[in-house]
Amino acid sequence: MVDSDVERTEERGQAAGPWWAELGTWGAVALIVLGGVAAVWVSFRLPGTPEELASGYYQAARVVAIGVVTVGVTLLGRRRARAAAVEDASE
Repeated sequence: MVDSDVERTEERGQAAGPWWAELGTWGAVALIVLGGVAAVWVSFRLPGTPEELASGYYQAARVVAIGVVTVGVTLLGRRRARAAAVEDASE
């Protein structure tokens, strides 16, 4: 194996994840708020609202859902890390 082959595989080692993967708790909360604001925007039919209101609500609901899942995963990960730290300390 040539050194340049190893370098190339290391460069490709970091796969591109979804855009919300690194948001964290506050970023996810911001997504939830943004989705709520988008839903209110659609309900008042402010400028930029799509002709079909259902598609506007759908897009807002998607943003809220991504935020809720991200908050849940982040908080669950913190809880597991805290439980593991307490378990290690007790041993």
